[in-house]
Amino acid sequence: MTALTRLSLTDFRNYASLILPLEGRHVCLYGANGAGKTNLLEAVSQLGPGRGLRSSTLPEMARTGTSGGWTVAATLADERKVGVTLDLAGGSAKRVVRIDGAPATATDLADIIRIVWLTPNMDGVFRGSASDRRRFFDRLVLAHLPSHATVSSRYERAMRERNALLERGHVDPAWADSIEVKLAESGAEIAINRAQVIESLQAAIEARPEGHFPKADVSLEGEAEAAALRGEDFRAIFDRLVETFRTTRRRDMAAGRTIDGPHRSDLAVIHRPTGAPAKDASTGQQKALLIGLILASATALKTERDGPPPLLLLDEAAAHLDPDRRAALFDELCALGGQAWLTGTEKFLFEAFGDRAQCLRVEHGAVSAPD
Repeated sequence: MTALTRLSLTDFRNYASLILPLEGRHVCLYGANGAGKTNLLEAVSQLGPGRGLRSSTLPEMARTGTSGGWTVAATLADERKVGVTLDLAGGSAKRVVRIDGAPATATDLADIIRIVWLTPNMDGVFRGSASDRRRFFDRLVLAHLPSHATVSSRYERAMRERNALLERGHVDPAWADSIEVKLAESGAEIAINRAQVIESLQAAIEARPEGHFPKADVSLEGEAEAAALRGEDFRAIFDRLVETFRTTRRRDMAAGRTIDGPHRSDLAVIHRPTGAPAKDASTGQQKALLIGLILASATALKTERDGPPPLLLLDEAAAHLDPDRRAALFDELCALGGQAWLTGTEKFLFEAFGDRAQCLRVEHGAVSAPD
């Protein structure tokens, strides 16, 4: 089972030092705003790939007034020990990973722990921009395919090179060809990754029971992703992107940027009960829809890996649900298995969990059992 039985922090956010014994059940953290609940979720998120729950830089997570280093360590239910440390040796911030005391890579860690999260910042994703939805979906892709972070970085780097070339107003064809090949290679891989995950996500949505969190119809709006969903292979999508970048150079030169490509794709979500786009649903419907997508993603991860479900981090998710929906959420989390971490300002929000969860009070960077 993917669950933490111990979490320890050193100089992370508002925690100078914390050793938190855990029981392997779901974890409910309650306390006043600013007490450090979300900081704990962010610490757990550092055990997964990417930049974590807040997308902060490594130095930003260091406790104020310290030298800048920090450590997050955990013991898993199978007794493996994992840890992530910010190393500032040599004047640069470096993320150091250890598994059972031995040096490891972020990929090694991702093979052990997958993490999916929901934060209040995601609440407006359906009404937000395409880039908001793309970031949201790519975060889900990253949980399924940790290598997605590396290929996305390669794509962004190649696009910056191409944009710099376009801004000069004169493009050397051979130089542009070379950059566009790199851009197309990573772009094709991104499209295939996204297509794979959108299919897994829709299958998991179909498998979920009807209930308080409505089903959605999800799709990707982007030429490369559409080609991947049609079954085109890497080479065909690569050739398609190379041709797109070659034939749009003059237009892109006038714009000073790369207009077409996977960096412009969008996630389309339909609220199935009404048949309306998610952006047109009510605030309550959108919240329920979003929770349903996160639960489906966790289900897909469990199914495709034929292993334990991921860790789920749900920041302030329960506070905006009525009692029936809260109880339904807790029941689904328990049916999924694994371990979920939830936050809220009041203990009563988690009463429907009963003894299925461990409730902890957070106050001024300290964590204790409730009275």
